[in-house]
Amino acid sequence: MTPRATYRVQFNRDFPFASAEEIVPYLGELGVSHVYASPITAAVPGSQHGYDVTDPARVNPELGGEEALRSLVAALRARGMGLIIDIVPNHMGIAGGYNPYWNDVLRHGEASEYARWFDIDWCEPLLLPILGAPLPEVLAAGDVTLDRSAAEPELVLYGEQRLPLRREDHAALPGPDDLEGLAALLGRQHYRLAWWRQANDELNWRRFFTINELAGLRIEDPDVFERTHELYFRLWQEGLIDGVRIDHVDGLSDPAGYCRKLRQRFDALARPADAPQGPAYIVVEKILGPGESLPRDWGVDGTSGYDFMEEVSALLHDPAGEAEILALWHEFSGRTLTFREEELQARQDMLSWDFESQLRACTDSFLALARSDPGSAGWTSGMLRRSIERLIWVFPVYRTYGTGTAAPPGDAAVRERVREDVVRFVPPGEAAVAERVLQWLGGNGPGDANLAAEAVRRFQQLSAPIAAKAVEDTAFYRFAPLLSRLDVGFDADRIASSVEDFHRACSDRLDAFPLAMLATATHDHKRGEDVRARLAVLSAIPHVWRQRVEAWDELAGGKDSGVAAADRYALYQMIYGCWPDRLQSGDREGLTAYAERLVAWQEKSLREGKLRSSWAMPDTKYETAARQFLESRLDPARSGGLAAPIHGFVVETAGAASANMLVQAGLHFTVPGVPDCYQGCELPDYSMVDPDNRRPVDFVQRQQMLAKALPAHPKLELVSRLLLLRRKFPQVFLRGTYEPVASSGIRKDHVLAFERRRGDIVLRCAFALRCAESITGSDTTIPPREWWADTQVHFGIGDSAAADLFGGSPVFVSLEDPDGPCSSSVIGS
Repeated sequence: MTPRATYRVQFNRDFPFASAEEIVPYLGELGVSHVYASPITAAVPGSQHGYDVTDPARVNPELGGEEALRSLVAALRARGMGLIIDIVPNHMGIAGGYNPYWNDVLRHGEASEYARWFDIDWCEPLLLPILGAPLPEVLAAGDVTLDRSAAEPELVLYGEQRLPLRREDHAALPGPDDLEGLAALLGRQHYRLAWWRQANDELNWRRFFTINELAGLRIEDPDVFERTHELYFRLWQEGLIDGVRIDHVDGLSDPAGYCRKLRQRFDALARPADAPQGPAYIVVEKILGPGESLPRDWGVDGTSGYDFMEEVSALLHDPAGEAEILALWHEFSGRTLTFREEELQARQDMLSWDFESQLRACTDSFLALARSDPGSAGWTSGMLRRSIERLIWVFPVYRTYGTGTAAPPGDAAVRERVREDVVRFVPPGEAAVAERVLQWLGGNGPGDANLAAEAVRRFQQLSAPIAAKAVEDTAFYRFAPLLSRLDVGFDADRIASSVEDFHRACSDRLDAFPLAMLATATHDHKRGEDVRARLAVLSAIPHVWRQRVEAWDELAGGKDSGVAAADRYALYQMIYGCWPDRLQSGDREGLTAYAERLVAWQEKSLREGKLRSSWAMPDTKYETAARQFLESRLDPARSGGLAAPIHGFVVETAGAASANMLVQAGLHFTVPGVPDCYQGCELPDYSMVDPDNRRPVDFVQRQQMLAKALPAHPKLELVSRLLLLRRKFPQVFLRGTYEPVASSGIRKDHVLAFERRRGDIVLRCAFALRCAESITGSDTTIPPREWWADTQVHFGIGDSAAADLFGGSPVFVSLEDPDGPCSSSVIGS
């Protein structure tokens, strides 16, 4: 069953399958076709997200287990709906001793039947960086003990975490006070206990990004693939799931091969006659760099939607305000770097600070490869390391997809750009080394083919996490002209895009991946979709924003606060952008709760930026100063308070922000692709970075609004009407053409319009863009009629005056079905 529209649900022990089953009637009335579930397999107990999978062969008991899953699916099927699940092939959770496969590796080492599941270098014992201090200190403090009471003796760390011991050591354990004997026992294990700070430099197994609690899987191994996917194939074969979303596909050794194999395995399985037929729906979490396209030959239906999130966000921003917004940032913050310069510095920092062990392993692989060819046998480790570093500094995408002996055609443009950009960084006399690495990445370098495959794999599995950590988790927290342009998958080098760019992206998606998922919010976003919509208003009124933010900083005494100007500037954006709809400036209790959320964001922002604090070494003095500045300025009883002026600006720009909100929602549910509504986002979403974006959703309120028991919000009304149209006319939305419609007149640049056709059914849509300057100060979402003047929209049936189309809403949708009971359905005018 091809999804019409999905609804993302974040499962955890506080929202298990039974809770989702309770909202199935609501989701059905809303108009979605599928629940899109966060990972459903067994995870570390208490996990709030499920990506720390401990057993992919078992449905998570904290969510209700398989019985509750079947009950949920039965409820969905009864309403003609289905289930798509998130799967995690790249890594497993290993914290706390809950992973039986990892525990077996600790117990048996390389002899474990699961040793090949994980990407471990067995030249030395597996490093376990789980100690709070160097091992001698931990031993001296008595924080490592033995528990002989169970059937099998275990090591106990800090009185909590348990680790298995080699079987051959069970019969000869040291006495309780024998520290020398305990140290000797530890030295005989298949693992080496270590201080957590040793991980970046000494880790001898691949982890997920910089998280020591997530171990990378060797999913390219056929046995590992089958055993970790057995449950998914069974659920598909029994008709319980209709598709999957593949988490972090770029972390895999061979993403293309994995996706093709997954498609083939699903296609080969027959389903019950009463289950929806057709191919499995498969999308990948793939971050596309600027100008990058998802390869068409992977056998997937598209991405999970970050690319659309970027496209629609950039469209909402006004390019006319870019120069002034950037100038204000540089003047206010004192930071003069462009985003590309910030990214370069962040890439250099990440390679130097957090990925030393992985970089060293990559270098060693290329050194072995170089020595297998006479032409490069004299190259040193240092030469190769410098080339690898510098290539990754300038890599424009997460990774390439070479195998060591071949590479897809799409990689050529990436390598060429890297070749051009790396020149200025290559040391004198070492250009040939960098060029040879690029040749190996392209599959046409000399040397041993097996060594080439290993070296290229290591490079590609290093470039991807560097891109993620340097861009999204570092540079995005150092560069803040407009926070709405800093989110997962976004091109922060631009403030806005053109209408033509948006049309082109929609046409390309329809041609290549008509069923690609469309996201506007996710469990990983840094700001909610309507925070971004509100902040986008500032790009249309940069002169007003400058006046407001400078006045706020002066009122708050920002320059004397001890808080860096860049951090204050980001904070002012967050207070404004995330301001809850019903919060009043005199509501002390509400402001306190709001400040608590902002404090959590602020702490994460400071530590991710790694300029004035960090996760590795928090600067508690600076963080305290920043927290006190925030809390005091949101206290309505204290002087220098910002609650009233910022709330006043929220009210002043409410109409413009609402217009952006509605336009974003309207595009989300009408352009080519399968829209996903992240949980709760049918109402305004003013969330912050995780875990704030995973807070419980008030479904009772939403049910009452949909049932008209409470006044419905305009966003919910628009979303529900469009979802119902999608349910009634699925083919025009899923397979209909996409034809850009031209506009003319003085305001033509403020209109985006298109038509979609399937047979005789015609969908006509128009959206008012970037109108903030004309409506700031009012609560209306549309400019006055005279503002539009002579602006016309040239639909196929004739010209329409923009003033008429946008008479009541910034969104106009008309659907004509000549054979239906009604000839036209209109949203908007």
